Amino acid sequence: MTITQPDLSVFETLESEVRSYCRNWPTVFDRAQGSRMYDEDGHEYLDFFAGAGSLNYGHNNPVLKRALIDYLERDGVTHGLDMSTTAKRGFLDAFQNLVLRPRDLPYKVMFPGPTGTNAVESALKLARKVKGRESIVSFTNAFHGMSLGSLAVTGNAFKRAGAGIPLVHGTPMPFDNYFDGQVPDFLWFERLLEDQGSGLNQPAAVIVETVQGEGGINVARPEWLRALADLCKRRDMLLIVDDIQMGCGRTGAFFSFEEAGVVPDIVTVSKSISGYGLPMSLCLFKPELDIWEPGEHNGTFRGNNPAFVTAAAALEAYWADGSAMEKQTRSRGEQVEQAMISITEENLADVKEYRGRGLVWGLEFKDKDRAGRVAKRAFELGLLIETSGPESEVVKLLPALTITPDELDEGLRTLARAVRETV
Repeated sequence: MTITQPDLSVFETLESEVRSYCRNWPTVFDRAQGSRMYDEDGHEYLDFFAGAGSLNYGHNNPVLKRALIDYLERDGVTHGLDMSTTAKRGFLDAFQNLVLRPRDLPYKVMFPGPTGTNAVESALKLARKVKGRESIVSFTNAFHGMSLGSLAVTGNAFKRAGAGIPLVHGTPMPFDNYFDGQVPDFLWFERLLEDQGSGLNQPAAVIVETVQGEGGINVARPEWLRALADLCKRRDMLLIVDDIQMGCGRTGAFFSFEEAGVVPDIVTVSKSISGYGLPMSLCLFKPELDIWEPGEHNGTFRGNNPAFVTAAAALEAYWADGSAMEKQTRSRGEQVEQAMISITEENLADVKEYRGRGLVWGLEFKDKDRAGRVAKRAFELGLLIETSGPESEVVKLLPALTITPDELDEGLRTLARAVRETV
């Protein structure tokens, strides 16, 4: 692909230095449809990023777009705080009938604000309120958001340093396979809970991702998650599953914890819950935990009614027919896994490991800088991928769930070429 130098002057002179994705993809995107993005010069890019998991149904999905346009054209309410609206009722009815009831999940639904970190903050606040304790246990390499409470349970040192103040009341524990299988699961955690001299205050809750996306695509085994749920129950701690990136079908089932057979006390959901990339998040919790006072946790933009419209449309379009979406995602995931095997076999001296579930996969290199070079070359070849892990050592694949097998094969072939052409 020949790329002319785009005019980035206004971004470079006016926008803050904090910008990041645009540095990795130095072009000006203009439009997008399905799994394709196009810059203002007409160059085409296959998207294996999907808005960091916010576009599970692709860009400008026609079914969701039609629902949104119809709603706006009839002057439907766009901003409603937590007022009752037809759009909110439509979403709640769809979510209850198509997601919660079929899975026998009892959750109440809270709209805490438009972003994932809003959902996490509300989950932590509720857990502390319910249990009357401050301490929250998280896990190594976790990522839960960029506001202060979320950063306190995030592992990445670079992101934590941005807080500028001490991050307190969070205690990290080893994630699954952190010690490469050499230490029994939860040995350290159990010992600290038992020992009155350990210095660990009794936690209110444990927060966990079933697959750590930003942390490097670290996949927790179902038996590890079940053991964690049992530990929380025995030790009077609430279990919070952060399903912000891995929920909404990313790993196959609608919720990523379904495979393990656990029922968390609290679940945070965001990113693809709106279906269209519109800001929206949920905090779900068991009814007995709903001890909020009216207005005790609120936010101006928790009533994003256009997001309710597209969210309901997404559920009706993709989750009303039982397991079809889940089966398709697992099938696409097997396609990715076969490509990962081929790339690994072709580059045995360079690839450390591949890992993933559903349609989230990571390719880790022995040379920690290699992933960044692969992502850069992939962009030059017309493929959008990002890196993850504490040292950006993992190439992360996050294509839309609606991607076709041919598009997926095209992107995987481009990835293989990018690996071959970097050293």
